[in-house]
Amino acid sequence: MREGTVGAELRAGWLVLVACAVGVGSSAVALPFYSIGPLTKPIETATGWARSDIQLAILFSSGIGALTSPVVGWLIGRFGPRKVAIPSLVGVSTGLSIASMADSLGQFWSGYALAAILGAGSNPVLWSRVIAATFDRARGAALGLALVGTALVALLLPNLIANAVPELGWAGALRLVAAIPVIVALPVVWLFLPRGQAGHSYHPAKEQSGFDVREALTDRRFWFLTASILCGYLAISGVSPNLVPALSDRGFDAADAASIASFFAVGMIPGRIASGFLMDRFWAPMVACGALILPAFACLVLNGSDNPAILAGACMMLGIAAGAELDILAFLTVRYFGLRRYPQIYSFSYAALAIGSATAPTMFSRIFERTASYEASFGIAAVLFLAGAMLVVLLGPYPDHGPDSRAAA
Repeated sequence: MREGTVGAELRAGWLVLVACAVGVGSSAVALPFYSIGPLTKPIETATGWARSDIQLAILFSSGIGALTSPVVGWLIGRFGPRKVAIPSLVGVSTGLSIASMADSLGQFWSGYALAAILGAGSNPVLWSRVIAATFDRARGAALGLALVGTALVALLLPNLIANAVPELGWAGALRLVAAIPVIVALPVVWLFLPRGQAGHSYHPAKEQSGFDVREALTDRRFWFLTASILCGYLAISGVSPNLVPALSDRGFDAADAASIASFFAVGMIPGRIASGFLMDRFWAPMVACGALILPAFACLVLNGSDNPAILAGACMMLGIAAGAELDILAFLTVRYFGLRRYPQIYSFSYAALAIGSATAPTMFSRIFERTASYEASFGIAAVLFLAGAMLVVLLGPYPDHGPDSRAAA
């Protein structure tokens, strides 16, 4: 690979990268998921609702996201990313605002469900589609740089909420989160997201290479990839929202627990960027395997230490895996199945990711309620990470999709 070509592509498309990073960070996946952890204990204290019931909101949010993702894939193919993204960002704000006014669990869940429905087009299916069609030689690096938006949200949101709750209460803090898509993301996306199907280097002919949906769904590699992603996201989504509650239960105050857990987000940033650059240079399933083995070790560390520095390091290792996962899914979908029906094929695998994200927080909270400890949850997560690592290496050699095949070689 010629470094000059990669650099030239990134420089030419940097405004697209900014729009995608801000958009995915303000999406119906990122904001609900990364806000629920630091909000759990304040909501529990104020309302008396059980932790597992509070985190059930993610089941409504991500679960509905899983159901809507194939529809979103079709809408993107029919209308283009821009016409889907802009109203969806408004939808995220609307749903979270409704959740912030809840005086019952049903209303709280309904707000998160509305954020998922009205904001469905803000999810990574859309942003990765723009990147995949805009970049060629630098596709992996561009995916990593664009999807770093979720890492920045994971880094900043817990401390923003921790500082807002004493002054505004949990509802005011959630309203602050709800304002982000409209106040921050919408102007950036309006200005910089391309008005066509993609960005500066978009070539419609490239989309003719690759699998159609039926071919992909009957290919064993699709199911190896999907199963690997599901295992990884069950583990990540079960552990990460419970980091702050778990640390608080060990005696750390809210600010210290949030600070230690913030290293999860610190790890996401190099995880996003490094995974993209490495997949541009090496066999991507092996990169993915390494990214999943690392957090398995971190889960064992979380079970065995009370040292703040060691716990912060373990949170950072988890973050590296979380940062890499979305990049890996997007990159491997293009690399193994091509661009021909990318939004539709990606959306089916993304549905598995969303199911993991939806169900794991409540499952892990239920385990805590039964055992009064997070040790079993962290042990289960370690096993899931290792299973995902074994599955992804079964993908085998890259197929040849003609001219597009060189993009990730």
